[in-house]
Amino acid sequence: MALTPLSEALEAILATAQPGSSIETVQLTEALHRYVAAEIPSMRAVPPADNSAMDGYAVRSEDLPGILPISQRIPAGHSPTPLTPGTAARIFTGAVIPAGADAVILQEDAERTDDTVRLPRAVSGQHIRRRGDDIQPGDRLVAQGQWLQPHDIGLLASVGLDEVGVFQPLKVALLTTGDELREPGSGDLESGQIYNSNRVSLAAQIRSLGMIPVDLGNVPDQPEAIGAALEQAADSADCIVTAGGVSVGEEDHVRGQIEKRGALTLWKLAIKPGKPLAFGEVMNTPIFGLPGNPVSAWVTFALVARPYLIKQQGGVVSPEPRFPVRAGFSVARPGSREEFVRISLVGNGEAMRAVLTGSQSSGVLTSLSQADGLAVIPAGTTVSEGDWLEVITLASLGQPRTGPISR
Repeated sequence: MALTPLSEALEAILATAQPGSSIETVQLTEALHRYVAAEIPSMRAVPPADNSAMDGYAVRSEDLPGILPISQRIPAGHSPTPLTPGTAARIFTGAVIPAGADAVILQEDAERTDDTVRLPRAVSGQHIRRRGDDIQPGDRLVAQGQWLQPHDIGLLASVGLDEVGVFQPLKVALLTTGDELREPGSGDLESGQIYNSNRVSLAAQIRSLGMIPVDLGNVPDQPEAIGAALEQAADSADCIVTAGGVSVGEEDHVRGQIEKRGALTLWKLAIKPGKPLAFGEVMNTPIFGLPGNPVSAWVTFALVARPYLIKQQGGVVSPEPRFPVRAGFSVARPGSREEFVRISLVGNGEAMRAVLTGSQSSGVLTSLSQADGLAVIPAGTTVSEGDWLEVITLASLGQPRTGPISR
């Protein structure tokens, strides 16, 4: 089977996603990283009334400059009386502007006596936040499919909402395979063994999307055991993610067990790391067979499985932002696959450079942990120091984005 370019694979995989329709209402305190089920318009204006942007004095601009008696004191949260012409009102940040006033003078610009205040000239409208300056009734607060972040929750609360309708989170079955794997905390390793980092790393990636990992543990390299685990995964989740066993070795049994219980629609990507990725279905449940090397598993989940899961969840999928950075390294030999190399960003502005974080082996997690992003090297190209490269930040690969659906 020929290697599939990443862009083609994404288009084909995303076309199969079928967003769920199960909706529940949750309190805002429980809504972090949930996906909004329907667009939410505001029913109120924010701020709800003209209010003072500063501590100072509310006045009629036509009465200034001059010395004015202080006719009232207006703390935030209190209702003022109309301003008597020829007077000033002591006012505090956030307090409602009294009827008749059209400006606020900063307290730093005032000379106060016991009952009067000397004030300079004022411009009508200065230091006043108008009703609806932030939000007008009918304005869209959040879009359908939006992944709620802390500031989104604050926005909804600012118009008086205390709950929101969201899609029920996807359940993603997760299993790893490999006789060589031992779980962290299980004791010292014996010869030939390694700790299972994929299981906890992939579960964390799933949780970071607001979804529920269904952890089926590690399965030995036995076809029957792998097949039984796949059937259990298909029965218990909306999607399956595996790590390991999808390459071409004699002990790589996952691919064959998928095909016995369903079908593969894609195998092998034209990217590095991450070539032996598989996608298909097991008993009508979609499945991603990720490579076993930990960096390959992380990268293929981030670039391929993550956008699919977001769309399947009902969320908004849009391309990861890429920005140009000059290379602080060189690549003398062109590769046959599109390569995503781990880099840190050094310097600022025009002096910023993308510098390799260390070994680019697909088994070296330190270079991923120390990275700020992935620099994209197109297939068939070399890199000289100072060349422009596109960079995708790791932060953007760890969460959904808001914006129009573009795939």
